[in-house]
This record gives sequence, structure tokens and C-alpha cells, in this order.
Amino acid sequence: MTNTKYILAVFLILTHLLPGYTQQISKDELIFLTPEWKGERYADGRPKVPDAILDRMKLVTLEEAWAVLRNENYKFQFEGDWMTINPDSVLVGRAVTATFMPGRPDIHRAIDDRGHTRDGRIKSQNSWPIDMLTKRDVYVVDQFGAHEDGPTIGDNLGNSIFAKTGNGIVYNGAVRDVNGLKEIGSFTSFFRSYHPSHHLNDPKGQLNTTLVGINTPTRIGKATVMPGDVVLGRNGGVIFIPAHLAEKVVKTSEVVRLRDMFGHQRLREQKYTPGQIDTRWSDEIEKDFSQWLRANSDKLPVPKEQIQELLKQRTW
Repeated sequence: MTNTKYILAVFLILTHLLPGYTQQISKDELIFLTPEWKGERYADGRPKVPDAILDRMKLVTLEEAWAVLRNENYKFQFEGDWMTINPDSVLVGRAVTATFMPGRPDIHRAIDDRGHTRDGRIKSQNSWPIDMLTKRDVYVVDQFGAHEDGPTIGDNLGNSIFAKTGNGIVYNGAVRDVNGLKEIGSFTSFFRSYHPSHHLNDPKGQLNTTLVGINTPTRIGKATVMPGDVVLGRNGGVIFIPAHLAEKVVKTSEVVRLRDMFGHQRLREQKYTPGQIDTRWSDEIEKDFSQWLRANSDKLPVPKEQIQELLKQRTW
């Protein structure tokens, strides 16, 4: 099934099951689709991973996150080979999703009419999801890889997105005004291509895109994305971490980071051999590691309370 046919099928299912929510998923449905998240939610039902977890996520590598998700049988959460703005920076935030399809006048007019009359939405459809963004969100858009006459984001919407979120975007399509987007400064973003054209959005004339979903499940390349997923983008790749696994990803990464720091230090000191560090550690090394944690807890790049929690779990 092609991507367009797949999205159309989802569109028709949502239209049948959720009258009135063709664009924005209902709160009840979003809660239903994220049953393993037990924490705070936004008013619309989107999971709200705590800011403290987002802060700690910035030090997590893609490899560490991928390994945790793979072990939990989440095999389709990573997508790579992006063009980027600020390639040496890290993008972290909560996903707000939008799904577009190639423009179709009859569907577009119906969505426009309902959005304007019932929901009081203004401007064109591509601005509707942006109006919903809040601090620390990441706007995640399936623009079906649209290129020429496809860009819906340039420097004007980019500035609006950044003002609302303090973040950049993950955009499965082309953007325009790249120089202007770079001037925003901290607009760390991942997108498929660049084209100087702009999208056409007149259902009575030329029409290139139609918005069929806001905060619905969407697909970015080979990755499945849910609203509220934690977006981690770095080194040209993006991984979408289910909200209920975000804390586990962070804690696992911190343990790996601490063990690596300890192992590297002891190798420089020539206290242990590479063979001792590269294999399962002996009880002697594990005891040394616990003592090292206690002695250095104020200087390590992991919150002190997390180190104390880790020490409570250790028997060495």
C-alpha cells in the first residue's frame, strides 16, 4: 500500500469513527491510543513528559535510545538522512503531529468550511497546527515528501513556530527561506529537501496540500509517531520515543554514560586492562565503580539524586 493510500485509509476510518474530528483527534481517542502513559496530559489528551526528563534527554545518544526501544520491541521509531539546520545542536521536545495529503478540492473545501465555521479557525490549513503549539513542543509534519510547489514552512511560519515552542521542526517535505530559518538561531530542524517555491492552497485554483490530521498517529519515513512522543534529533537522525519509555531511555543512557566515564578513567590510570573493562565486570570492578560514584557524585554529568537512586539499587 502506498503512503498516500495508507493515509487516505486512516483518514476515512477517522472520519467514520470520529465525526467532527477529521483534523484534530479527540481527547478520548488519544488517551485510548496511549494507554501505557500514566503521567500528566495536556487538556486535549496528549501525553506531557516532564520538563526534567526533556532536559536530561539532551545528553542521550541516538544509539542509546535506539537500543532501549529495540529491546522493548519498538522497531520503527528512527528515521535518518535528513537535511538540517544547526547540525551540531540537539533537538528535544514533545511531538505535535500534522498529516497532509496531496490536495483534493472536495475534501479541502469540506475541511476548510468546518474549520472556519465550527472551530473558528482562521487563515490557511497549514497554520492550524502551528496555532496549537506550546513551549517545548516539536512540530512533526508528514508532508508526503512534497518538493516543488510543496513547501508550507518558510521564515515567517518558522519564526512563529520558534516563538511558541523554542524549538525547530521535523518536516517530511521541502522547506523554503532556509537563510531566514537559519537566522532564527536556535531553530534546530530536520527536513527532507529545500525548494524556493511555496505551496499553493486555493481549492478553486491550484491546490497542492490538504490537512487531514492534527495530533493523529502519523508516519515519518519508516517511523511511527504519536503526539506526545519525545523527539530526539541529532547527528542527522531523529528518533521518536514513546512517552511511557522516555524516563527509561534517560536512565539507561545515564548508567551507560557513568560506566563509560569510570571505565575510561580507570583505563587511563592503567588500573584495569581493556579486556577487563570490555567484558562483564568482576565484583571487584563493580565495587570500585560504586565507590567512584559516591566520591564523584557532585562532579558527574548526571543529577545527584539519580546517582543516589542508582547506588540504592546496587549490592556492591
